[in-house]
Amino acid sequence: MRLKDRVAIVTGAARGLGRAFCVALASEGAKIMAVDIAEMDDTLKAIESDGGTAKDLQADVSSEKDTLKIAEETFRSFGRIDILVNNAAIIYGLLRKPFFEIDPNVWDRVMAVNVKGPWLCTKAVFPYMKKQGKGKIITLSSETFFTGSHGFVHYVASKGGVVALTRALAVELGPHNININSIAPGFTDTEASRSIADITKYDVSRTPLNRLQKPEDLLGALIFLASDESDFITGQTLLVDGGRVMH
Repeated sequence: MRLKDRVAIVTGAARGLGRAFCVALASEGAKIMAVDIAEMDDTLKAIESDGGTAKDLQADVSSEKDTLKIAEETFRSFGRIDILVNNAAIIYGLLRKPFFEIDPNVWDRVMAVNVKGPWLCTKAVFPYMKKQGKGKIITLSSETFFTGSHGFVHYVASKGGVVALTRALAVELGPHNININSIAPGFTDTEASRSIADITKYDVSRTPLNRLQKPEDLLGALIFLASDESDFITGQTLLVDGGRVMH
């Protein structure tokens, strides 16, 4: 097990990619703190049925008070914090609209969760990782940062912010032996994706591997970036999209 006895926080853990990430990290030996604003009974059951160890905490990543609580509760429960997966993001149910029709309140909420959230969570776990002398942080960007996406300017801009945040934080975290990297998935078959599009109409002909992406396609990259195998990699954005974008 590549992550035996490590402790991982996963935000946005109630469903979709977050749940898949929790189960994958636990299968490699990590103890999981699953975080979401929604209940996570199904996530905990999935981890525990696979023999893993997990606790859950309902919290809003856009709240500094909540993010500090996440770090404190994780340390209190498990005695350390080794891995942070900044997965929580607003995309579920977003309506495609021209940029000039997007409600500024919706824009602000997307930015608060998708960009401010990873910053606050990173800030909250930093003292613990610094004291340990090591840590791994993985942020979730998107293929749309490289391609744009009609009607989703707020989401695309937020994921560009994640890439920039990852690079800037890598410079400041590096001296403390803390790695931060980003995974940029392509369009993936999740509950969130199904809420914004008809996945049966997704054109896979532009994807060299010629199929729709599934959550499990991201797990290898996740485990690699969370493990010691990536100890000399930081500030990078890894596209995992079947070759649709080549960067």
